[in-house]
Amino acid sequence: MEVSASEKLFGGSFLLSAIGSQPQFTPEELSDETKAIGEAARDFMEGEVLPQDAALNQVDLDLSKDLLRKAGELGLLSLEIPEAYEGMDLDKKTGLVLLEEVGKQASFSVSYGAHTGIGTLPIVYFGSPEQKAKYLPLLASGEKLAAYALTEAGSGSDAMNAKTTATLDGDHWVLNGGKMWITNAGFADIFVVFAKVDGRKFSAFIVEKEDPGFSTGLEEHKLGIKGSSTRALIMENCRIPKDRLLGEVGRGHRIAFGILNIGRFKLGAGCTGTAKVVLEYTIKYTGERQQFGKPLHAFGLIQSKLADIGTRIFVGEAMNFRTIGYVDERMHAISWDEEGAAKAKLDIMDEYAMEASIAKVWGSEALFLSADDAVQAFGGYGFSSEYPPEKIYRDNRINRIFEGTNEINRLIIAGALFKRASNGSLPLDRSVADVPVAPAGPLGRSMHAVELAKRLCVYSAAAALEVCGQKLIENQEASARVADMLTEIYAMESAVVRAGKMTDTAHRWADLARQFADVYVNENWHKVQVNARMLLAEVLEGEALDKALGDLEAFAGFVPTSSSKLRAAIAAQLIEKGSYPIVQY
Repeated sequence: MEVSASEKLFGGSFLLSAIGSQPQFTPEELSDETKAIGEAARDFMEGEVLPQDAALNQVDLDLSKDLLRKAGELGLLSLEIPEAYEGMDLDKKTGLVLLEEVGKQASFSVSYGAHTGIGTLPIVYFGSPEQKAKYLPLLASGEKLAAYALTEAGSGSDAMNAKTTATLDGDHWVLNGGKMWITNAGFADIFVVFAKVDGRKFSAFIVEKEDPGFSTGLEEHKLGIKGSSTRALIMENCRIPKDRLLGEVGRGHRIAFGILNIGRFKLGAGCTGTAKVVLEYTIKYTGERQQFGKPLHAFGLIQSKLADIGTRIFVGEAMNFRTIGYVDERMHAISWDEEGAAKAKLDIMDEYAMEASIAKVWGSEALFLSADDAVQAFGGYGFSSEYPPEKIYRDNRINRIFEGTNEINRLIIAGALFKRASNGSLPLDRSVADVPVAPAGPLGRSMHAVELAKRLCVYSAAAALEVCGQKLIENQEASARVADMLTEIYAMESAVVRAGKMTDTAHRWADLARQFADVYVNENWHKVQVNARMLLAEVLEGEALDKALGDLEAFAGFVPTSSSKLRAAIAAQLIEKGSYPIVQY
């Protein structure tokens, strides 16, 4: 079952690798340069953005533009733009740190991400030399701001069903149609717009706000992220020069979905940054609020909420930096001066599409749970707009829709496994031999749980594929169970390995790290077991099901421990510190 250490690391290979056998980058290994960028981003957020929190809850286009341009002056818009076009071209670990900081204000984070990510990166990866020279320096400085226009009223997840058309008329393209829910539309200067050439060939174009026939609708009234601009785009015989085609005719899907892959792991980082703010104000409030003669955080069920928020932050960081470590090492080794650099870099991102979707799904759902815990800890005040939990409860909801819904991303996760199992790169089997045993050491119980979880997933997925083959993806509930198993395995393993590395280096917070990892595994291992059993029930029945469920018992040997003791120890440290304590700069 095990992938040998000499074999190439690839997307999904964590499932068949012994825990700790693969390299895993952690936040504790950040370079000094990255820490300096993190400090600059933190100072910018604390000095310029967070003081404007109340104003940013309204749609203030001038304020949004001003803050983005100030970020540009500090170089915070140019991290992923090649140096040849006045960018910094820093590694993606640095970008992840920056996104954690920016995530501390939801509306600004959305505006920032739309500009630097999905608005700018299509030109970085697919623009012609002339397009890059014209637009990227302006986007790097913030002189021009960007947006990305894919969604239409009738095509959300089904993006290829777009109705917007593009027709070549001499030296111009003529675009007709509309786009919906376009972030930054109220102030963006440059739009990456997707349309079908001759009504068939899905393609991408660069549209400028001053182009004839182009306009925007009114601001949308939204549940959350109220300070971000969201409008419809309207193109009525919109004429743009012929050289504004981005990439090739008929290759727009490569641009749309390749860039979304990058955005998915970024969203996970932003969610982690937001959760740190949630934890800080929840600790503060529960220390000040008295009930029955004691502060709220003296009570066990409030302590459990604080501990769970802190644990999710630790696990989220471990997953995000693990994923970006895989991508970054290979991607940053490719110079933009090399022929085919953009394709090679995106191919690497595609390799880890499963892990990127895992980070997006897990991060967005973890933040939702943390926001809900905060509302509950505040009690009735959490329901009041005068207190901070109400806002993050609304703001965070969009994250499960952004960058592909979590339902679509679950199908991407499962589909990636099914494909790799079919082509033999991830050979799954139903063996019940060589059952893992618990190793010695402080993290031995959690390591054992991860190994058992992998075997549960492999066995049940192999059984399902034996019955259904690749058509298993058509049973979306069954596929979601596979995705959820993979997600929990990746989360548990990332946390345990990170805690182990901190222990090995005698990190000052190593004890806390082990507690985070242990309580997460203790509370979530059973989810893999339940999903494995339910997956078998989707594809088997009668004696075949009975036998398969009996086989699964070989991997049911995880022995839980007391979560309340772990959570109490975690909460005590969080309360003493007043915030998430494992900081890097």
